[in-house]
Amino acid sequence: MLQIHDLSFVPFITSTEIEEAIAKVAQQINKDYTHKTPLFLGVLNGAYAFTAALTKKITGNCEVEFTKLKSYAGTTSTGNIQNLIGVGNLKGKDVIVVEDIVDTGNTISEIVKILEAEEVASYRIATLCYKPEAYKKSYKIDYIGLEIPNKFIVGYGLDYDGLGRNLPEIYQLK
Repeated sequence: MLQIHDLSFVPFITSTEIEEAIAKVAQQINKDYTHKTPLFLGVLNGAYAFTAALTKKITGNCEVEFTKLKSYAGTTSTGNIQNLIGVGNLKGKDVIVVEDIVDTGNTISEIVKILEAEEVASYRIATLCYKPEAYKKSYKIDYIGLEIPNKFIVGYGLDYDGLGRNLPEIYQLK
């Protein structure tokens, strides 16, 4: 068991399972982007670990950028998205949005608005963890590492009020 702030967490996804999920996503992307140079757009802070691990497994050329959006306070989504760090010039690029987790889809919705305004050539969405029970939007999630139940998790980039991102495995709320 793990204690972070006032909450207890139990082991949920091992580092081996995470590595296997990332390899599966990378294999799909490598197949889909054989003759293209995708730009991976990592969503900070949570997706830093997934973005780094994923792009190391990309066999062709790629670019990496980051944006920072915030929607969580504690263990729940506020429903309001704050754009804290904008993106550079994405016009005409093939973008792969890299998320640590997709639950309600509010962050994805905001990112899609940004990508459309930037006039990207194409975009796809990759996530390490996906909560189908919580997802409320219609955007296709193209690359899913792990489908998980609608429980709060920490580790491998995911946090609870700033702590837990450094854990090499994922824990769920007890």
